[in-house]
Amino acid sequence: MKSWQIFLLFLLASYMVFMSMKHHQPKYFSIHGMTYQVRVVNGFTNNSSLPLVIWCSSKDSGIIGGRALQEGDDFSWDTKLSFWTSTPFFSCTMKWDRTRKKFEAFRVHRDQPRCGPPLRKVSWLVKEDGFYFRNDECNWVKDFSWS
Repeated sequence: MKSWQIFLLFLLASYMVFMSMKHHQPKYFSIHGMTYQVRVVNGFTNNSSLPLVIWCSSKDSGIIGGRALQEGDDFSWDTKLSFWTSTPFFSCTMKWDRTRKKFEAFRVHRDQPRCGPPLRKVSWLVKEDGFYFRNDECNWVKDFSWS
């Protein structure tokens, strides 16, 4: 067999493997190296004496950290999708006075379709009545409550 025939056979086999895997993947397509910005903003209107405390971590990335957010402050980080590692998942625990809430700040299956190119932003605005989501930080939509 000539080298160009071997190469053509390799391409055909690669195509067949790729097409067979296509039917077993979720409805989104992860692009290796794509970076997402995750941002949590304190949207409280009057908590100057009592900060909103955030602490975030990931099974893959470990502890990201946290801080006490005063009114209007934010906490953000970037995450990069990788073909070789499991899908990124970041959870954060929010504490306000005696109230605590753990939530998924970033989950690829949920956020890639709603935050995909070109923006690739996952933004949360935490207010007294709940957690608001938006990928462009303009038109916030309430995703869930504190309880």
